[in-house]
Amino acid sequence: MRYLPLTDSDRRAMLAAIGVPSVDSLFRDVPESAWLKKPIDGLPDHMGELEVDRALSAMAAKSVTAGSVPFFVGGGAYKHHVPSAVDHLIQRGEFMTSYTPYQPEITQGTLQYLFEFQTQVALITGMDVANASMYDGSTAAAEAVVMANRVTRRNRAVLSGNLHPMYRAVIETHAKLLDFEAVTGRIDPKDAEDLIAKIDEATSCVVVQNPDFFGNLTDFTKLAEACQAKGALLIVAVTEIVSLGAVKSPGEMGADIVVAEGQSIGNALNFGGPYVGLFATKEKYVRQMPGRLAGQTVDAAGRRGWVLTLSTREQHIRREKATSNICTNSGLCALAFTIHMSLLGEDGFTRLAGLNHAAAVSLAGKLAGVKGVEVLTGSFFNEFTVRLSKPAAQVVEALAAKHILAGIPVSRLIPGHDDLLVIAATEVNTQADMDALAKGLSEVLS
Repeated sequence: MRYLPLTDSDRRAMLAAIGVPSVDSLFRDVPESAWLKKPIDGLPDHMGELEVDRALSAMAAKSVTAGSVPFFVGGGAYKHHVPSAVDHLIQRGEFMTSYTPYQPEITQGTLQYLFEFQTQVALITGMDVANASMYDGSTAAAEAVVMANRVTRRNRAVLSGNLHPMYRAVIETHAKLLDFEAVTGRIDPKDAEDLIAKIDEATSCVVVQNPDFFGNLTDFTKLAEACQAKGALLIVAVTEIVSLGAVKSPGEMGADIVVAEGQSIGNALNFGGPYVGLFATKEKYVRQMPGRLAGQTVDAAGRRGWVLTLSTREQHIRREKATSNICTNSGLCALAFTIHMSLLGEDGFTRLAGLNHAAAVSLAGKLAGVKGVEVLTGSFFNEFTVRLSKPAAQVVEALAAKHILAGIPVSRLIPGHDDLLVIAATEVNTQADMDALAKGLSEVLS
């Protein structure tokens, strides 16, 4: 969709209104010594639209796209089928160009879909209330820890060693700048870490992931009870939101806060973004929840309507006293999530989860029979870890040369685990894809 709002006459009128003769005049504070007298060496000259299209197409052709080869990469971003209706609807002008719904009388449509989005997130996570989204799953995880610190008035967060390394890095960055302690548990591909022993009187929260980075599924009910006994909060992160169509929800386990990456529903891989962070919590903590919240109400005539509620928590009103400095949301991505989820319905969401699990079980069975491959993950959803007889990074590169994108070498994110490979299978993977991966691994590892 093209969005070119200003004509040359518009620009001239704007410049005249502020009393400057040209756009260059707006940069008069830049010293002349900093001006470029000639083009930068090595950069190509400007091109026409056709030439740019050709140049970019040639660059894109060098990449192996996820949809063109057997694809088994996960690790927090998953390839799923997104119905064409999703993209068609979110590109309608009233959705594509809408922004902050500060005036409810003219943004009822935006507020309504945000309300529906919140309802969907609360239902699938098993929590009381959800916000109107955050930037991504890792940002939501860091905000959850900061929220737990406020709620408990403590400053020590315990992070599972099997939490996604990028989520952990974002939390640790916040810890450094906001002056709280982040303690990481033992990394264990087989999910044998003991987090209960790390909870003490100074612990504000424990952050776990389900399924974890290695694919392990865990029931955290006992951990939730241990947290409550010590006055700490349990934060559960979910990087593959489709899993909630099949496994016990974090709310059922007793989680206090649930954060998730919603990319899998409605949002394609898109070279890493934009994505949509999900954030849900218990009702008693709603006033400490970051981000914005759309609420349902009635107008003077008793008609159903929607408003932004509890927005005094946000930066645009409370500034330094705000619960978060993130005072917007991933609106278009949240809309895509809402449309896709509405198309699926409850039964469709459950069936989609079943297809994902069945694909992963089938793939794990095939790979278990390949010499040099050991499946480590005992209980998983659609992602699992294998140990290879050769360094995983080398194996992945060799398979990429065969046009098979095999997964994520753990060593790329966690040094020292050179022989581990995390593999994801979703509903888009065919039996032919799985056979190709099994055959490729057999050839590379022989």
